[in-house]
Amino acid sequence: MASGSGSGSGRWSEDLETEAAMAMGTTDVELLKRAWRNEKAAPEILQFEAALVLRAREQIQLLEETVEEFTENGVDDLVVSLYQMDLDRTLFLLRSYLRIRLQKIEKYMIHISKTNLWNRLSEQEQRFAKRCTDIMEKHLGQSVLSRLPYGYQSILKQSISSEEDDMVPEPQLDTFVFCKTKNAVGAFQLDDTGDEIVDLVADDLYVLRYKSIKGLVESGRIDLV
Repeated sequence: MASGSGSGSGRWSEDLETEAAMAMGTTDVELLKRAWRNEKAAPEILQFEAALVLRAREQIQLLEETVEEFTENGVDDLVVSLYQMDLDRTLFLLRSYLRIRLQKIEKYMIHISKTNLWNRLSEQEQRFAKRCTDIMEKHLGQSVLSRLPYGYQSILKQSISSEEDDMVPEPQLDTFVFCKTKNAVGAFQLDDTGDEIVDLVADDLYVLRYKSIKGLVESGRIDLV
């Protein structure tokens, strides 16, 4: 498996994003909503937003304590309901964000473990992926693969003659996605030959292949919708 639980560049990007968000007055809930949308729309698993998730959990704990304190002290029901709505919204976004990532790990666990995508997982997600892979390999080995002829007992290849791991599901990076530019990017090359070029204007909506813009998504210059 790929080594490491996260790249230094990923943490550096998170710090820059946090500082930029504070400068623009963006709340953590809005950042979490953006991370959730990006993760939901991207065909591959994205970098785990460790710092953001930690702050969201701290905010959830604070809101839970506030709602409990207000309830015990007889604060107006309308005020309590507003805090409860904010708590429910944050809980939904965080749980949904984490659930989407787990679903991708379950679907592409072997591919993730054999590529640099492994470094995008949190430590807990890496343990989950390892456990899922071990369970699947054990189950398939006992129930199916051990009964197949020699040369067809791999969970990675259809047969021993296969040159690639053609039994391992991979994310379809050619998938078209809706995306919105945060700032003007200018003329952007969509393919390796330079035949496809698009002018990415600020706050405009586009439908493009994910593979072409994945670098912009990872750098935070484009949001998926």
